Formats: sequence, C-alpha cells, structure tokens
Amino acid sequence: MDSLNNEIQQPAPGNKGDKKLFIAGILVGAMVMSFVTIVAVLIATRRNATGNSGSSALLNTSSNTPPNTVSESDSVIDDVTIQKIKQIQGYIDKYSIYDKDKEKLQNSMLDGLLEGTGDKYSEYYSQEEIEAQLTSYSGKFYGIGVVMSKENEAYAVVNEVLADSPAEKAGFHVEDYLLSADGESFEGLSLDEIANIIRGEKGTQVTINVYRPSEDKYLDLTAVRDEIAEVIVDSNVYDDGIGYIHISRWYDTTGEQFKEAYEKLLEGGMDKGLIIDLRSNGGGLVSAAIDVLEVCLPATDVLYIEDANGDRERYDTYKSDQIDLPIVILTNSQTASASEIFTGAMRDKGKAVTLGTKTYGKGVVQSFFSLSDDTAIKLTTDQYFTPNGTALDGVGIEPDIEVAFDAELYYGEEGIDNQFEEAVKYLGGDSLID
Repeated sequence: MDSLNNEIQQPAPGNKGDKKLFIAGILVGAMVMSFVTIVAVLIATRRNATGNSGSSALLNTSSNTPPNTVSESDSVIDDVTIQKIKQIQGYIDKYSIYDKDKEKLQNSMLDGLLEGTGDKYSEYYSQEEIEAQLTSYSGKFYGIGVVMSKENEAYAVVNEVLADSPAEKAGFHVEDYLLSADGESFEGLSLDEIANIIRGEKGTQVTINVYRPSEDKYLDLTAVRDEIAEVIVDSNVYDDGIGYIHISRWYDTTGEQFKEAYEKLLEGGMDKGLIIDLRSNGGGLVSAAIDVLEVCLPATDVLYIEDANGDRERYDTYKSDQIDLPIVILTNSQTASASEIFTGAMRDKGKAVTLGTKTYGKGVVQSFFSLSDDTAIKLTTDQYFTPNGTALDGVGIEPDIEVAFDAELYYGEEGIDNQFEEAVKYLGGDSLID
C-alpha cells in the first residue's frame, strides 16, 4: 500500500517565521489518523441508505447492492478452495509455533479476498473498526483532547493539549510520555491501538500513567472523557492584509470551520489576498471539499464522478456568493484526494493559482458497504475528474508556481517557510525572503 508519510513533514505557519511542525499524530479518541483517512469517500446520493438527497453516504446499506447471488461457476468459494482452507488450518494447528486466534485467521482470509482484486485501497473492517472509522469522519468524538505521536516502542508523546479539554483539566502537559491507560501498557502498540484504549463513552474516566521528563517524575492523571471537536481549520491574518487558512483534513466540520475562519479574517482586515494551505492534507470527505468550494465559488460545476459502468455524475455549487480576493493554494506531494478535488476545481475555474510542488495524484473514490453482521468492506468504486475533465489518478496536479520546500531554511535559526513566503510575495505582501 502506498504511503503519504515518506516525505519530510512540512510546516503550517501560524505566524511568519514561527516553527510549527505538521505532527504525525492523532487526537486521542475515535479520531484515528490511519492511511484510510486519505480516502475521498463517495458522496453519491444514489448510494444513500436513507434516500435523502444531499447527505453523505459513507456506509452502503441500500437494497440495491447485497449481491448474494454469485453464480456457482463464478464463486471463488468452491469445494477445492474450502478443502484447501481446511488443510491449511490443519497444518497451522499442528505445526505452527505461533498462537492461533480464530477471529484473526477469519479476518485475514477476508482481507486476502479483497487484496486479490488488486485494489490497494480495499479493506475489510470489523464492527469496532468501521464504527471508529465512520466516527472519525464526523470530526467529533469522545476522548480526552490531546494530539500525540509515537517516537518510541514503549510510549506515546503528547504534542498538543487542546484548550479547555479533559486533558488540560486533568493536568496533561506537552512532551508528557503516555505509558499506559487503566493499567494496560502502551508498549509495542500502534497509535491506533493506543487511541482505541484511551477513547470511550462520554462521562467515563480513564487514568493514564505519565512520565514527565521536565520534572523527572511519574504521574497518574485521570481525565473524564468528553466530546472533542477536532480543530482542522487554522487561520491568521497579517498586517499586510493577507489571510492564511490551513486545512488539515476534510471532515463533516471542515466547511463550517472554514466559513467561520474566513469571516474572522475579513473582520481582522484581510483585503489583499488569501493563502489556503493544503500541504500534507491527505483527503477525507468529498462532501467537505464541496462545502468549502461553496464558500469560494459561485454556482458552477466542480466535480465529475464516474462509476465502474462508465456512468458519470456531476456535482455543483449552488450559492451566488464567492471569495472576491486573489487566492494562492499551497500544495506538496502529500496533498491528495479530496484536497486535489478542491485544488483542481479552484484552478479550473480560474479562482486560484497553486504554489509548491506536484500533488500526490489520487483520483479514485472509495465506498463502504455493510455486511450482514455489521462488519463492512471498502472498495474503490469510482474515479473523479476536475470540471475541465482532467483525471488525476497517478498524475497529480502540477503547481502554477513551482517552489520546493527548503527544509534547511525552515529548520534553521530563523525558521522561515519559503513556500509560504513566496505566496505572500505573489500576493503583494511583505515577504521575509527576497
């Protein structure tokens, strides 16, 4: 499976010259930043389980799909295959030195069936996994409100404590090492697994054993889980009248947060131009990207989605209002999926120029399908095209203004983000570079 995490994590500047790193972390709770979150989830109303026009159809439970009538000749589960499975299990039971977990073996067989399609984005989800995944797209969850990263096999590190969160109230600090929760050790666990342990029902308590390097002491901190709304849109306005909005992911709350951020920038004196930073934004909900396009563009076509049968659907914005300022969109090789939908529409409509490096090139869409036992699968079902008919999968979007990220300059003493400063210069602002 391709990864978008191989490149240097690049900055999302809050103030000129500030050093702010994109943290390879997660908000503890149901918000698990696994690779699947780069998926542009299909918004097609034809797959809407409720039949309500316009809502996001993440999980397909509609009556038009359960294809339980695969012909015997086409079925991959024939007598020979069943016999082989039984033989393999017999060898495993008798000779394997590893512990045997029936559920894991069953899930692995289902994963293998999907892997055989050659669809690198397809996955099988247990009940717990699909619930967590769909919760993540809401942008809200029940947790404690910290951003963490994994720098060591034995613990997770707190990179940020959200303001007025349960974690802040419980006394968590940035750079705390999280060692265990309610007696369950984090050693050897992934960030996803740690998040699953820490998250829980609203109002319940979780006690986390913490090592605080700054004080060289161990602490047991107890937080009461509560709803956390992830801040996925960050903004600032500068003295030269240039506004900046950084979008980290495309979730249900992105459109609302973008609109609020834009209005605050106008109130703060933004009158020269706007920088929209999509660097290292790996995607999310297509519907969220269209929500933001509604703010930026007048009524127009913004996206075409084509299914396996070649049937194409068009998606439009409908409002007459639009942003009436020059816009620069910052991109890099980790700008993917829904971010490319947004960028492609803005550029095709002549509403923005792009600056940075070429985007990732993920131009396919995934849909979730529920199974009979409330588990689910995800399959690539559609590909998308920009308004001008451009297919992006495996291609990406070349920037109008190519500017490579200067890591040495950014991580140096002055901490200058050269791509951001080039955007400021393009918009006629006071840049820190010549």
